[in-house]
Amino acid sequence: MPDEELTVDQLAARVGMTVRNVRAYAARGLLPAPRLVGRTGWYGPEHVARLMLVREMLGQGYTLAAVERALESTPTTASAGSLALHRALIAPWLPDLPVESDVATLTARVGVPSAPGVLADLAAMGVLELLEDDRIRILDPTLLEAGIQVVRLGIRPEALVEAQRQVIELVEQAADIYVDMFRRTVWQDFVAQGTPADGWPRIQEVVERLQPVAAQALLASFRSAMAAAVAQEVDSQVETAPDGIIGAPSGAVAGG
Repeated sequence: MPDEELTVDQLAARVGMTVRNVRAYAARGLLPAPRLVGRTGWYGPEHVARLMLVREMLGQGYTLAAVERALESTPTTASAGSLALHRALIAPWLPDLPVESDVATLTARVGVPSAPGVLADLAAMGVLELLEDDRIRILDPTLLEAGIQVVRLGIRPEALVEAQRQVIELVEQAADIYVDMFRRTVWQDFVAQGTPADGWPRIQEVVERLQPVAAQALLASFRSAMAAAVAQEVDSQVETAPDGIIGAPSGAVAGG
């Protein structure tokens, strides 16, 4: 038997969990399959590292659904060092802690009724989770609050949900671009050096500092693009509007 391999009982004891919880997390895809010898599964350091990360995130108040989303892009064979980097990458950027509410309270906060299916769409997007008895768990309170503010400006909820769906796709593309840039430069150089143990702190520092800078650059680009798009739309409306409608003083009768 290779060194550092554990039975499920030993694994549970090592990470401070019950065997039942370990099996449940494995069933949800949070653990790679063990090495089987007969009917016995043997678990290695990568299993310990993943379970420690799961336990840490759950201890911080995140739901299993949030943990699953955070780990879905992490290779199941990731080493403890890779998971430490992954934890550093996602920790500052995870949504605020989930809060529970109910449909009636949310509708009252929004101030307008929403079309059927909006809550299901939000659940599919990972913004909230539908519970029993019209209860909901808000998984991304900050995003939901921003959406409420937009709806209060007169935007229909269903229109906002569809727009946000498209925005999420664009943001994921932007994230992929920055991650690919990191992979082709700093990470590639690190791998070429043989991933020395003393180099992990530098990698982690780059990841932590890159994210806020990338977010700032993305916001600046968005502001410029938004201003240009609004100006273009306003100009087109002015050109097609009947004389006297656009630009009439407040309270004046157009054409009077």
